[in-house]
Amino acid sequence: MTTPANLPSPELFLGTVNAYQRTELIKAAVELEVFTAIGAGAQTTADLATRCAASERGLRILCDNLTILGFLSKSEPGNTPPRYELTLASAVFLDQRSPAYLGGALGFMLSPLLADGFKDLASAVRRGGTAMPAQGSLAPDHPMWVEYARSMGPMMALPAHALATLAVGGAARPMKVLDVAAGHGLFGIAVAQQNVLADVVALDWPNVLQVARENAERAGVSKRYRTLGGDALEVPFGDGYDVILLTNFLHHFDTSTLARLLSKVHAALAPGGKAVTLEFVPDDNRVTPALTAQFSLIMLATTPGGDAYTYSELDHLFKNAGFSRNELYPLPPSPQQAIISQR
Repeated sequence: MTTPANLPSPELFLGTVNAYQRTELIKAAVELEVFTAIGAGAQTTADLATRCAASERGLRILCDNLTILGFLSKSEPGNTPPRYELTLASAVFLDQRSPAYLGGALGFMLSPLLADGFKDLASAVRRGGTAMPAQGSLAPDHPMWVEYARSMGPMMALPAHALATLAVGGAARPMKVLDVAAGHGLFGIAVAQQNVLADVVALDWPNVLQVARENAERAGVSKRYRTLGGDALEVPFGDGYDVILLTNFLHHFDTSTLARLLSKVHAALAPGGKAVTLEFVPDDNRVTPALTAQFSLIMLATTPGGDAYTYSELDHLFKNAGFSRNELYPLPPSPQQAIISQR
């Protein structure tokens, strides 16, 4: 039997349906500390078996599949056993000795508190919002945000310092800063580190703020760092802020809620103050860049009305709230963008 040359391949379908296998593959490799072992010089299956306390057969199959996906490279020098090496990305993000290690983020990214939102995605599509109980991930004092704060800090370290540079702008003057939905607190902490005259107020649920306080203490800025517990949509902000940070927060809400929130932010800023936003901002077509645009699916699965908003949508919302102008900044290598909004 001949096969038509133009017959489509089922590869995309099969790869998507079996994507859970890739998730479990990287989870197993992190649990066994395979990337750290290879980075430390255990490059053959025999060496890895000793270092990772696992079978040679299991490690061969694991490492071959990591090679297929692009996490490792494999060489077979002459008659010696095959050797595995880290790619540059794996060395930076998956070797525990790296300051940019991201393996700890699996605690949040694979948590049932987040993954449960995808178990009945069809229902979420039908209703236009999460099928999780109550408000999904927005339920008051939801335990997932403590896990987020403890797990996601290393992933946010680079964006935090890049965003702080935009927020501080090289200033060394007294600055009053509000970090809304502070989580791990790294964004406000980075501002305090870059401007030694900045005082930061971190706002979040009380259980989450414990993590932020711990991080502020480790960073040596705790004397200029205080916390404000409560719902960011309800608790009074106060006023006179030079900078208000809105990091990874706006995407959780529908546009009517955002309109109220941004008006509240505008009122809390001092004349000449600015809001500094970090978001996944897709192009107007909503399908590019792919990683950024795909974030809308997480919001559909886990929130009642959140979304990945385009820059034109955010620009409109900020201007309607009274802001005079907005500027969009890339933050490579992060897939997110910053928006600076002037009061």
